[in-house]
Amino acid sequence: MRVVFLGSGSFAIPSLEALLDAGHDVAAVVTQPDREKGRGRSLAPPPLKPVAAARGLKILQPRRVREAESVAALRALAPDVQVVVAYGQILPRSVIDIAARGTVNVHASLLPLYRGAAPVQWAIVNGEAETGVTTMLIDEGLDTGPLLLAEATAIGEEETADALESRLAVMGGRLLVRTLSGLEQGALLPKPQDSTRATLAPLIKKEDGLIDWRQPAPALARRVRGFHPWPGTHTSLRGHGLRVLRAQVDGGEGAPPGTLIRVGRDGLVVACGDGTALRLVTVQPESRTPMPAAAFAAGARLTPGERLG
Repeated sequence: MRVVFLGSGSFAIPSLEALLDAGHDVAAVVTQPDREKGRGRSLAPPPLKPVAAARGLKILQPRRVREAESVAALRALAPDVQVVVAYGQILPRSVIDIAARGTVNVHASLLPLYRGAAPVQWAIVNGEAETGVTTMLIDEGLDTGPLLLAEATAIGEEETADALESRLAVMGGRLLVRTLSGLEQGALLPKPQDSTRATLAPLIKKEDGLIDWRQPAPALARRVRGFHPWPGTHTSLRGHGLRVLRAQVDGGEGAPPGTLIRVGRDGLVVACGDGTALRLVTVQPESRTPMPAAAFAAGARLTPGERLG
């Protein structure tokens, strides 16, 4: 089929490559404009752009896809179907309705669960045993369109958000190819979502990464994994910031939450809520590089009884 692909983030890369490898005619890739980045404020492309350029595809970068000029350019491409994966702009009805076979989205959850901007992160933080990818036809709601196909996968006990997202991106590419094949053959019947089962995955804020030691250790361990690499989880020690990059649940001793209760070769053990404890395995002190927590403790001469947070 003739496809217009709208995507920007790295999650979209496997989907684009899967379409091309399956022989679909990608008429154009629509992606976000280049943005200033870094201290030098030099322009950097969205992750999908270099991939599209390397495959020799036409690239469009409208500031706002809803503008009349952008809509006209998309119509002129005459796509059979539009595909949207991690694009970063909300599509108006004038864009959604351009393709005869609809506008298909790949979403990183088992809809209607985890509608929103951060489904991978919140699935981990909330302790879900499984998640997955879903293809749907886009409407004007927030991930509310009719469902096409879905595929589930278990969440690993130590899996971080970036690792899980990478797995889901590859799964999404495979599912997208199956979805377009089903649409082309007329074998897929879109199914309305059951909104009574819907949950939300709101945009993550930097402050979500602040560790509240009053929470139980299992919940904090999930936040460390779910918010890696961004915004990360962080606390303070001796008046300086400390990022927690890897942590595991450990045995508690009934100390006040935030109290350093053990220091050893396997890391730092900190008291948490409900009499639990969290072992910090890898940390990043303020203005320094990541390091084993045990090495940080030795260098800083930490002793039990000190307080974090």
